[in-house]
Amino acid sequence: MSQAAETGRPPPMTATWTGFGAMCAGMFMAVLDVQIVATSLPTIQRALEIAPDQMSWVQTAYLIAEVIAIPLTGVLTRMLGVRRLFAWSLAIFTLASAGCAFSSGFGDLIAWRVLQGLSGGTLIPAVFSAVFVLFPKERQGAATTLAGVLAVLAPTVGPIVGGWITETQSWRWLFLINLAPGAVAIIVGLIRLPREAAQWRHAKTLDVISLVLLATMLCALEIGLKESPQRGWTSGLTLGLFVLTLASGIAFARRTLAQAVPLVDLACLADRRFALGCCLSFVLGVGLFGSVYLMPVFLAFVRGHDALAIGSVMLVTGVAQLLVAPIAVALEQRANARLLTSAGFALFAVGLALSAVQTPKTDFAEMFAPQIVRGVAIMFCLLPPTRLALGHLDPARVPDASGLFNLMRNLGGAIGLALIDTVIYGRAPAIGEDLRQRLQAGDFDAARFVGIPRPLFEMQLGAEHTPRSISMMRPMVEKAALAQAINEAWAMIAAITALALVFLVFARSGRAEAA
Repeated sequence: MSQAAETGRPPPMTATWTGFGAMCAGMFMAVLDVQIVATSLPTIQRALEIAPDQMSWVQTAYLIAEVIAIPLTGVLTRMLGVRRLFAWSLAIFTLASAGCAFSSGFGDLIAWRVLQGLSGGTLIPAVFSAVFVLFPKERQGAATTLAGVLAVLAPTVGPIVGGWITETQSWRWLFLINLAPGAVAIIVGLIRLPREAAQWRHAKTLDVISLVLLATMLCALEIGLKESPQRGWTSGLTLGLFVLTLASGIAFARRTLAQAVPLVDLACLADRRFALGCCLSFVLGVGLFGSVYLMPVFLAFVRGHDALAIGSVMLVTGVAQLLVAPIAVALEQRANARLLTSAGFALFAVGLALSAVQTPKTDFAEMFAPQIVRGVAIMFCLLPPTRLALGHLDPARVPDASGLFNLMRNLGGAIGLALIDTVIYGRAPAIGEDLRQRLQAGDFDAARFVGIPRPLFEMQLGAEHTPRSISMMRPMVEKAALAQAINEAWAMIAAITALALVFLVFARSGRAEAA
């Protein structure tokens, strides 16, 4: 008789799946938290009387702390094990959520958001490394799908959840909703995840100097990317931050590669399959984070929708992801990995490009097909590259490698957002001036794009423009210019996503890549 039967407990794999499900729930909470807070920043700003130019730090503080924590997942996993790391990280995240909810001022909120980011940043790579540590190869595809669906679904449903909470409850419930699910997930994880002995001796190998260099590099990069669209990429502050990023990054790499037990195992990048997976993860971050950012910007500032309406439109992508997930799992386990990944990124690039032809009148109906295409493609951009990067590594190297793999996706998103803001805020004024000149020259195509009816435009051509007529047309021209600038941003991230096809030239074909 088996031990499971004698004790009356579920089979070990059932317990592992239950514990892994709790880990995925914790990761979902961490990813969702970023999006639901983003929809309610104006409400939080008014409630806590935060200066408008400091409002973005509510998000930036979380993101900077998160990218610092992600690469540390490997050493923390070696010290604590998967079970303890998950429980401690989620417990701190839940505590910090309560602290955010009861914050009385800007300083309190930022401090708690930093703690949230530090704890939440370890949850995503911990989940993806658990796939290859806890499960045999034949079950890794299903586990990766569960984690992947929740990781990409959270940014999609975040706006509608945040919008609903903002409209029906206090902003404090944006954080309070984490408390009960967090407590349940911690308890389930502690009971169901495999027990491991803590390896505290690894704490002695923690290099504080490397940690400071890593934190400096990532902080300088994140702040530089945040400030560059407004201050300019060649401003003194921006260049200084990027120089600091480069200097601290070189020092960190040299010190890390010289250590027997490094803080982050950069040697993983010498593995061609892992390096290729990281490149694909970076490109996916540009497209994924970029699309989730561009849609609310367009729907809010061009169409004038509120947070709940924006979330309703964006829900289409999440539904498509859920529907295609079982198909993606089946194909990922049977099809050629390189061809499957190529098809996924090609389809994703097409879905991004389809949004590059929007007009100021574009809304749900016109956005439906591009969202479906992107939703179908995302799963094929996530599952095969994850296995490509991590599936063949020794289990002892997976935690470090998973941290680097997920960090590349976040860095891709950060750089992509900075480029998008640069395009939008840099090009919109020039496009607006061009539209005004074309309208004055009698260009009917420009009038149609702006949304001016042809009869009215023909009447205005020969008439003397009054202050009233000018004031009526200016908002229409500005919205049209913003829409066109957003189109150029869509085209840019579509082109970057298509670069993944170039990276895949270096991948070996055959079932070995899928293994």
